[in-house]
Amino acid sequence: MSKDETNTDVAMEGGPSPCKRVKVEAVDPSSPLNFDSPDALFESLISPIKTETFFKEYWEQKPLLIQRDDPIVAAYFQSLFQLTDLKNLCKLGMSYGRDINVCRCVNGRKKVLNKGSKVHYLQLRKDFDQKRATIQFHQPQRFKDELWKIQEKLECFFGSLVGSNVYITPSESQGLPPHYDDIEVFILQLEGKKHWRLYQPTVPLAREYNVESEDRIGAPTHEFTLKPGDLLYFPRGTIHQADTPPGLAHSTHVTISTYQNNSWGDLLLDVIPGVLFDTAKKEVKFRTGIPRQLLLQVDDMTVATKRLSGFLRTLAEQLEGTRDLRSSEMKKDFIRSRLPPYHLGDGSSLSIPGGKFPKLNSRVRLRFKDYIVMTVEADKDTSDEIQEQMVYIYHSLRNKRETHMMSGNDNETGEALGLRFPLSHMDALKQLWSSEIISVKELKLNTDAEKENLALALWTECLMEVI
Repeated sequence: MSKDETNTDVAMEGGPSPCKRVKVEAVDPSSPLNFDSPDALFESLISPIKTETFFKEYWEQKPLLIQRDDPIVAAYFQSLFQLTDLKNLCKLGMSYGRDINVCRCVNGRKKVLNKGSKVHYLQLRKDFDQKRATIQFHQPQRFKDELWKIQEKLECFFGSLVGSNVYITPSESQGLPPHYDDIEVFILQLEGKKHWRLYQPTVPLAREYNVESEDRIGAPTHEFTLKPGDLLYFPRGTIHQADTPPGLAHSTHVTISTYQNNSWGDLLLDVIPGVLFDTAKKEVKFRTGIPRQLLLQVDDMTVATKRLSGFLRTLAEQLEGTRDLRSSEMKKDFIRSRLPPYHLGDGSSLSIPGGKFPKLNSRVRLRFKDYIVMTVEADKDTSDEIQEQMVYIYHSLRNKRETHMMSGNDNETGEALGLRFPLSHMDALKQLWSSEIISVKELKLNTDAEKENLALALWTECLMEVI
């Protein structure tokens, strides 16, 4: 893709100014996006900006605007979702709140116009045409294949859940008041035009959604209009509002979002319980009782604060000497909630393992590494008081696309799908992860039977193939 970049990097102060603008000429009409790999997809999505440049200069730092004068890209973006898609989607049984919201910004506040529970297309169009209400469609990747294809690749790229919402706003109207989100935002303009205003964050890298009043946010730091084929990125916490200019039928854009609850603070909350558990087994001071009636105190907790500070310093020392962190809950939540692989379709091809049966002399490789996580946890299949630590392999191969980002994408029990192995299998599993191809007999296990059983278990779960 050829490019013509300007050098107008923007300051975040001193009145409205454009984001860095990039003009893009025509691309190969057969592939506006490159799906060869997660890395290739992301770089083609933000082209002509390079991935390294994006993460060095923009990610979690400042907005990026990419404007494209390319009818091929504009047509491709439009195919992701259109106003005309709503009629057929409503026939599938859409519900207000869950699938669709109808809203309008009135005097700086969001006014929700949902009627009843079931969405009727004629009423939806009436609210859109007569009340100039915005239609917000939740998680369209559940129904639009191309968005599924994009978002599951982006989940591999980011190692984080990737959701989306479509916003369809009529002319001279605004759906939402100025607000900020707890997500990294990528806006793809699909139909019509949308006028955007961005403001200096009051809470950088915010952890929650919040509406901000006009008198608090000041003048916009960036102001521009998106047209079909354009892309806008801004970090979580960026205050923003958008409206459809007059003279247009409507505007449609999709917001692709990621990195919700995916900060160092979230990881710390996840790994500290495991470090604390291990340390308490070794350090008797962690097992001594707290002072009598400490939990009844309501004012001076100075003694407790000093003791806890010392414990935290000990935990920090333990962390510095730890190579393997137990990040079980974040990993499991990600893997059980994410999209299934697009190229597997409905997953029926994985009901029975295919290919050669693995034997001791077989050369094998791990399949679907982008869709697997490995954790160390207490054995959940035993009621013994002393629970043995086990290695769990979880995968998303048979997740449900229809429930993605809709309060969970898991099986009926709420557990992630996968396998468990004794802790002694950890080194062999790491071998498989790091090797392109390896012989079963080379696996670091004590007996040939263990090696064959490990390979067979992974093959049966469709996670291994014989070369």
